[in-house]
Amino acid sequence: MNPLTSSAFNLPERLSPKADPKLIDADERHFAAIAESLEQAIAEMSDSLAAERRAPGGVGREAMDRDAEIHRLTGRLRALRRFGLDLCLGHIVGADDSEPVYIGRLGLTDSEGRRLLLDWRSPAAEPFFAATHANPMGLTSRRRYRWTRGRISDYWDEVFTPDGLEGHAALDDQSAFVASLGTERSSRMRDVLGTIQSDQDAIIRAGSRGALVVDGGPGTGKTVVALHRSAYLLYSDPRLGHRRGGVLFVGPSRPYLAYVADVLPSLGEEGVQTCILRDLVAEGAGAAPEADPDVAALKATVGMVKAIEPAVGIYEEPPTKGMTVTTHWSDIWLSPHDWAAAFAAPEPGTPHNEAREEVWEELVTILLDKHEGEYEGEEVPPELFRRSLRQNRELVTTLNRAWPMLEPTDLVGDLWTVPAYLRKCAPWLGPDDVRKLQRKEAQAWTVSDLPLLDAARQRLGDPEASQRKRRHEASLAAERARMAGVIDNILAADADGEGAVTMLHGKDLQNSLVDDSGLPATDPEPLVGPFAHVIVDEAQELTDAEWQMLLLRCPSRSFTIVGDRAQARHGFTESWRERLERVGLDRVDVTPLSINYRTPEEVMTEAERVIRAVLPDANVPTSIRSSNIPVVHGPASDLKSILDDWLAEHAEGIACVIGDPTFPSTSRVRSLTPELSKGLEFDLVVLVDPEAFGEGIEGAVDRYVAMSRATQRLVILTSS
Repeated sequence: MNPLTSSAFNLPERLSPKADPKLIDADERHFAAIAESLEQAIAEMSDSLAAERRAPGGVGREAMDRDAEIHRLTGRLRALRRFGLDLCLGHIVGADDSEPVYIGRLGLTDSEGRRLLLDWRSPAAEPFFAATHANPMGLTSRRRYRWTRGRISDYWDEVFTPDGLEGHAALDDQSAFVASLGTERSSRMRDVLGTIQSDQDAIIRAGSRGALVVDGGPGTGKTVVALHRSAYLLYSDPRLGHRRGGVLFVGPSRPYLAYVADVLPSLGEEGVQTCILRDLVAEGAGAAPEADPDVAALKATVGMVKAIEPAVGIYEEPPTKGMTVTTHWSDIWLSPHDWAAAFAAPEPGTPHNEAREEVWEELVTILLDKHEGEYEGEEVPPELFRRSLRQNRELVTTLNRAWPMLEPTDLVGDLWTVPAYLRKCAPWLGPDDVRKLQRKEAQAWTVSDLPLLDAARQRLGDPEASQRKRRHEASLAAERARMAGVIDNILAADADGEGAVTMLHGKDLQNSLVDDSGLPATDPEPLVGPFAHVIVDEAQELTDAEWQMLLLRCPSRSFTIVGDRAQARHGFTESWRERLERVGLDRVDVTPLSINYRTPEEVMTEAERVIRAVLPDANVPTSIRSSNIPVVHGPASDLKSILDDWLAEHAEGIACVIGDPTFPSTSRVRSLTPELSKGLEFDLVVLVDPEAFGEGIEGAVDRYVAMSRATQRLVILTSS
């Protein structure tokens, strides 16, 4: 569409009063300017990106800066191409402004520097989302657009003062927003940035210090808040930038991550790392559920995670007997005190496998200080002495036994197969507990093992790190030697030995000439961290042990925690503050969301009865709309006909069958367990035999979660 010759508005006949040129001509002119500027920005950015890619790669910091600029330009270009005029969310008019201020997904200026779109994350854009009639924040009016396939299919005006009445359509305020809540869903979360509500916006823009808990029931927009907060914090808080760790977003399941995959790119942010808890540990992909709930409960505690430290400590005890170390030049006595001094050399917190190299270097220093022999009439060169010690089989074997290189899988596996080892590392466990935790296959990993494996990997470090470090240092030394030779040749060619050339004698300058970009190195794993901020959705399900996995990755303790205590499958009797302080978080603030924007009143009334039967004080949100479609009950044999009728009646939308593992998913009908449906939403939800979901709190929560996924219609089927 060329906005200069075709209208950006495509309003249906029933909204023809809103098509009055007096109401939309100013918008049309502004959209034309946006289209022209957008085309120019894409062309200029494409040229800049091509130029950066053609430029020499450079070395060191220069190469990193070039790569960062290419990444920035690529992301910005992708965001601009992703949208057209629908970059614009709406506009606001202030009491002192004659011209509307247009709010966009990204900021945009024209060639003369005139601001065409104000980035939604900027402080000046806050009133677009947060203004209310009680607190208009200096606005006289606000207009929001509803875009469908690149054109405006509806818009609605809100006025905050009598002056704002002029030039606006109808005072329909929330009507278009409420109507949009019932529109058809798709396989991806729909775009809702233009309809963020004031209570949600306040949370999105809250500061990043400490832990902010967003507590809300089904349909309150917790996921929307979490995703938009990710993009907002990266834009607004320089302490959270990618070079300072960035943001990690942790979701509850793989279907959930697929569902929300488009949201962050649509907000112009592609730098947020997203994952589920299983992704944090290599063994997570194949881990099975823990079959015994008692075993799962034992492994879920912080105490079991802390058992990793004494488990490692057993392998860091110095030999209690001295030995004679034979070198090529002399015999040297290595006493128990010397061993203890070497083992104390690593700084506290140094990973075990990496600390072993420091222990070795301290042993070399101790032995070299005691050494009295000579090499060709002079002191033995340290490198030659070190090489001789590495050839001493008895010394190396003794060190390997006292401080062995360890694998996290071996360490944790031994806890479950060697009762004496487990008793020593976790002395608070009773005999029955130790017996329950034992199993035949040491490395038959379960989900409950993952926090311990993660803690072990963090505590042990990479077994090959020291070898890579030695290779890197050797390569660096060789490169420095080569550069020193080049410098000597340059100096020899300088007959006077004066001027700028003599500066090459400086060590700092010599080191800066060394190109270390091609030397052996490894990239860190992207989910190891540390991260500057972590956002956790469906956080009520995390065990104390699983929280430790996230705390390890966020030393700043800067968290956004999103969840609903009433949706905790295993119960949640504490307050959020009590739970989080117990696992190690301080500065906890809790902000509630109480309005259900998603679930119709008819569905929520029935779902509320289910959860209050086991949790009378559950935080059940209030639905703000009605679908006028009653909940239907029937036999399971009706499943096929119900779906066939719904698909024939609806050309768009997504349905979900929950509770029938034999039902195959299709492009428009999903088949999920109650647990995997968490965080998702569907036009039609069909529950099959919900009473079979389980008993007690777990069964009731699963039924409550499954029922509240429906945005239009809920059907409950039973086999008998």
